[in-house]
Amino acid sequence: MGRIFMKGSEAMAEAAVRAGCRFFAGYPITPQNEVPEYFSRRLPEVGGTFIQGESEVASVNMVYGAASAGMRAMTSSSSPGIALKSEGISYCASARIPMVYINMARGGPGVGSIQPAQMDYMQATKASGNGGFQMRVFAPSTVQEAVDMVYNAFDYADKDRNPVLILADGVIGTMMEPVEMPEMKSDEEVKAIQDSKKSWACIGHGKDVERAWIQPGQWDTHVQQQCNEEAAALYESWKSEAEWDEHCLEDAEIVIASYGISGRISESAVDRLRAEGIKVGLLRPKTVNPFPYEAFDKLDYSKVKAVLDVEMSIPALFLHDVEAGVKGRCPIETCLCSGGNIMSRSKVMDAVKKIWEAK
Repeated sequence: MGRIFMKGSEAMAEAAVRAGCRFFAGYPITPQNEVPEYFSRRLPEVGGTFIQGESEVASVNMVYGAASAGMRAMTSSSSPGIALKSEGISYCASARIPMVYINMARGGPGVGSIQPAQMDYMQATKASGNGGFQMRVFAPSTVQEAVDMVYNAFDYADKDRNPVLILADGVIGTMMEPVEMPEMKSDEEVKAIQDSKKSWACIGHGKDVERAWIQPGQWDTHVQQQCNEEAAALYESWKSEAEWDEHCLEDAEIVIASYGISGRISESAVDRLRAEGIKVGLLRPKTVNPFPYEAFDKLDYSKVKAVLDVEMSIPALFLHDVEAGVKGRCPIETCLCSGGNIMSRSKVMDAVKKIWEAK
């Protein structure tokens, strides 16, 4: 189909419907309200179910139940709402239940501000709930990327039998851009996906059904350890599937490391700085878990004099993975804002020029 002009939150919801999502439960919170609002209109049109739960906790556990029955199910929220959902997400990880959720991040900690931020990085990539489980975490920088990532997230969730997170922010959620939507899965394809899960799904008490309930934990410590070992092997297998984008890195002497909306703003800054003769490039992770450490190993540190971490978080959080990627092979500087202040191109350019003039 051709390109259509859509708001980010609505485009992401439509992508989920086209991927076969037929259940959504959520609760209002700025700046992601358009996600559940869109689902409330759209899901009934395709025979799906929308529920506004009485809370974030109720909503995520409804998704846990629907996904346990083999449905493609998802939820969404923003920062403090995601924190409330963390127990249910951990349950899904323990029970090996595929589900997808979106964090349209805002400022924090606590209730914070309702404006966009990138202060949930550690929560998303290192501690999404108790027990040390991990998830694939995708970080879009455009509405089109958000659409594609949501659509593919359901396949990853089903493949791994594990939750998948789309780590977006209020800018991606509220901005409007032209996007090309993926093909709508047919009713037959949606049914085939659900049928493929019969070997493990909680679908009744018939004699041919393997189990009639999903246990979110193992009381036997030896069994629990075995489950954790299997999960660790799954996480290890993701490392070769890390995704990133490169822009003007061939001769770069300063490399900006950034993700999501900050990465998009940084790319614009790179183009302006290049026009002024400054050799700067951008390395932008598209998956922040698995993190593309390999991309940092590929940099030519005989040329690269500094890496600039650009993120909408104070204290810097993305910085920890950047440091792990650089491994001390060059200095790292930061360009930060937080609390709902959006990174500006001029701020990034000033930070690069300061490094360029001092090198």
